[in-house]
Amino acid sequence: MFFSASSIFLAAASLVSTVAAASLQQVTNFGNSPSGAQMYIYIPDNVKTNPPILVGIHWCTGSAQAFYSGTGYKTLADTYGFIVIYPSAITTDGCWDVASTASLTHNGGGDSLAIKNMVLYAISTYGADASRVYATGHSSGGMMTNVMLGAYPDIFKAGAAFAGVPFGCFASDTSSWSTACATGQITKTPEEWGALVRAAYPGYTGTRPKMQLWHGTEDDTLYFHNFEEEIKQWTNVLGVSQTPTSTENNFLGYSGWVRTKYGTQVEAIKEQGQPHNLIIVADQVVSYFGLNVASTTTTATPTTPTIIASSTTTPTATATSTTGVAKWGQCGGIGYTGSTTCISSTCTAVNAYYSQCL
Repeated sequence: MFFSASSIFLAAASLVSTVAAASLQQVTNFGNSPSGAQMYIYIPDNVKTNPPILVGIHWCTGSAQAFYSGTGYKTLADTYGFIVIYPSAITTDGCWDVASTASLTHNGGGDSLAIKNMVLYAISTYGADASRVYATGHSSGGMMTNVMLGAYPDIFKAGAAFAGVPFGCFASDTSSWSTACATGQITKTPEEWGALVRAAYPGYTGTRPKMQLWHGTEDDTLYFHNFEEEIKQWTNVLGVSQTPTSTENNFLGYSGWVRTKYGTQVEAIKEQGQPHNLIIVADQVVSYFGLNVASTTTTATPTTPTIIASSTTTPTATATSTTGVAKWGQCGGIGYTGSTTCISSTCTAVNAYYSQCL
């Protein structure tokens, strides 16, 4: 897809009238949404010309508003000038369709096609960079990140999946949940896992997106075994050895955390001792995607790691109020300069650098 310099300029110039800047806004006319999934978008005040796109996909029982308020991507978009699309599932449990043949097939339908169409809308409407589109998510959103990279390698350049499962692990046209997969009972060879991804878009010969994987060792919702299977899948899909090219212990200063890299295409972070409600280190994701290039001449400060709401409880987050912080949002910590008042919860210190409305 090609956009002329003039069309990009006009699209950028129309941002103010199309979407209110620096606030989460719903887009209702983005195109075909087979599942009814809704589109929300955040465009920072200092958005770049021809900006990259990050798609942030929420957990079960979550929403676009919860992922917007409960993770650090909005703040990083303010710093670096990229657009964030926040899809919102309309299912009763708030989970994404990562099981149906439609959603697991390129242009087959389901939630994956809806999210793809959100991306295409942002590219054509806001002059976004079609060559710099990325996906990240937690739990059901982490599973959906695997699905998006598998079904639409022509759209996404990279992904970062937190507490997810391999592409196709939940595959079923009769049930949206797979206990066998969730509890780590499904084991395949790398070739078998890779074949599932390749079958999603038969004949595709283009560049495959790289993948970053995160998982807590104490995850009792989507067991840690799935992390190991994801590594097998994506190293096979990307044609790299399963033998790490580098290993970094105590990653980011967390005891027992290990980051392993498999060439430049796959990296995996084991969060030792973390449950399903693991730590999302948003600035590491943005760095992995190469989005951490400031849109102004000021020096950017990375966000503090964010502990998000568990997918087993219902988040009640809404967009941050001007008079206080919504539930799950940051409300304090070393270096924090925002509001310390929680709208409907209590500001609780998670560590010296991060307090959260819980």
